[in-house]
Order: sequence, then structure tokens, then C-alpha cells
Amino acid sequence: MSRRVAFVGFVGAALLTLSGCGLMQRAERPAWRAQAEKACFAQGRIKPSAGLRELSPIDGPGLCGLERPLSVAALKDGALPLDKPIITDCPLVVALEDWLDNVVQPAAMARFGVAVTELEVFGGYSCRSVDNQPGQKLSEHAFGNAVDVSGFGLADGRKIVIVRDWKRTDSQESAFLHEAHAGACGEFTTVLGPGSDAFHYNHFHLDLAMRGRGRLYCRPTPSVPPPAAAPDGLPPAPEIDEPQDVAAVRPRRKAPVFAQAPVDLHGPNFAFPSAVGAEEAQPVAPVLPADDAEAQSSPDE
Repeated sequence: MSRRVAFVGFVGAALLTLSGCGLMQRAERPAWRAQAEKACFAQGRIKPSAGLRELSPIDGPGLCGLERPLSVAALKDGALPLDKPIITDCPLVVALEDWLDNVVQPAAMARFGVAVTELEVFGGYSCRSVDNQPGQKLSEHAFGNAVDVSGFGLADGRKIVIVRDWKRTDSQESAFLHEAHAGACGEFTTVLGPGSDAFHYNHFHLDLAMRGRGRLYCRPTPSVPPPAAAPDGLPPAPEIDEPQDVAAVRPRRKAPVFAQAPVDLHGPNFAFPSAVGAEEAQPVAPVLPADDAEAQSSPDE
């Protein structure tokens, strides 16, 4: 009995020793995340407003969380609202605003003649794995370092929706979305859109994962759309052809058919064509009865 107690005591002491060495301590988030947040605030580009305010630190569960999270309901000092508020970090807000200024707004003005006035999003911070798949590593969403963009609202009331408009490759809406996707690859370190995998058919995933210099991940490979045509001020074309009111369409009259003389396939013979029906026998004049001859020769009175 004494030996068993001694062994348990030895194991307990060993565990205490290991915990003192840090082997039993909770894992910590990489230091670069807090450093990036601190440097971003030091730049002074983030200003509190009605649409942007700082929250208390988020710590856990596990490694999830942020040192200085932001609740974002609008960008650009409140001038450009989101359709729903999200929680994210300072560097991502700066990248979003740079993307809007350098890519999204110029493309919208060129394609539609109006500015983007709303950003439609699926979400920001969420303590979960990549694509919500079991066994995957933590997503950048788990650190407030990612956002999912699903569409854009224009100043004239139109909506550009990724799930609907991305594949309409003959439209200005599709060209705008492809430009926005390609331009995002210059502002974020990870960009995923329709065609990258089965999980991103309806939105852009944008994040600032630490990948190292030159190690950017942008899928699908950006395609350069044709130059923007001059805005025509007209509403977007319907997805189907307009119905035609056939009851109001008058039938076209048939062109009159004229009889033609036979054509001499051996060339002209410098003679006028024969009259139509000339080859037929001349009709015989009717024979009138003798007693009606006088009546037939006098006019009506």
C-alpha cells in the first residue's frame, strides 16, 4: 500500500513540475495577431463612429478571439453601411476600405455610372474550423481576420448578388464582380470566390492570413473582363426575353403574284414576249336567238 501511495505522489509531483515548465499551460494565439491589431490602431486610420465601435476583448473558447475587436455596421466613417453588423479586427477594416476605394467603386462607376452604397455580408468573427469541416484547422474567421461578402447595393437601388450574377458572363454585373474579385487579390492574402471550391459558390471569402511575402492565395485564377462600356443609364437587361404582344401585330400582306412570259434560256431574240394566253384558242362569240337579235342590239332605257 505504501508503495502505491509513493508512486501516486511521484506522478503528482512530476505533473506539477511539468506544469511549471509550461507543458500544461493553455495554448496561446500567435503574437503577430495582437501586434497587427496594435500597429493598425497606431496608424490612426480607424475612427470610432456610429457604425464602428470597439468591443471588449474576446478570449476563447480555445485559441479563438481578438485583443481589440470591432463591431462594424458601416465603413468609410459611416457612409457605406453593411446589411448586417459584423465583428472583425482593425487590419481587416482597413483592407476592406482600401478595396472599396481602389477597386470596387471605380469598377461600379465605370460599369453602372453610380457608386456602391451598401456591402452585403454573410459574417465576420466566428469560432469555427475552415469551411466548418471537422478536423480542419481554425479558420481566419475564428480570429476576426476574415469576412464573407455576398453582394453589393448600388446608389440607384440595384442589387449585385454573387450567387445570381457571377455566371451571367455576358452582363455588366458579372464583369463588375470579376473585377472586384481580381482586385481583392491585391488587398487581401486569401481570396476565394465561385469556382474555387464547393463552399464559395455564393460569396467572396476575404482574409489577411499570415502567408509570408509573395505567398498569396487567390482562387479561381482572376480573369480580366473586357473594358467597361460607357454607362447608358438604363436598367439592367431582364434575365429572360420580354414577352411579345402577338395580338397587336398585324399579319403581313402577301406580295401580289404577277404572271410572267416564258423565259428563253438560249438568250434574247429581240422580240417582244408573247402575251399571256396567246397560245390558247380565241373564244367563239355566242350565237343569239333570231327573235332576240333586235333587243340585244338596242341599249337599255
